Amino acid sequence: MEISMQLRHLAEAERHIASGIEHISKQELCIADLDYRGQDSTLARSLLRTFCFLQAEHIAHRDRILRELGQ
Repeated sequence: MEISMQLRHLAEAERHIASGIEHISKQELCIADLDYRGQDSTLARSLLRTFCFLQAEHIAHRDRILRELGQ
């Protein structure tokens, strides 16, 4: 794959990671609010686990691109 394409993919992966940080943070606040109000946070916690899984995937993808660029 040409370097310019890899750099575009890297930029996209970085955007996904930044977005994931925001989603995770907002979801943690939502869970805290639900818990504070004594409401069920089961679904919110499930969504947070999904966000965390996706974040790990985005980070792994970024790291693969960085390794490829380093070769």
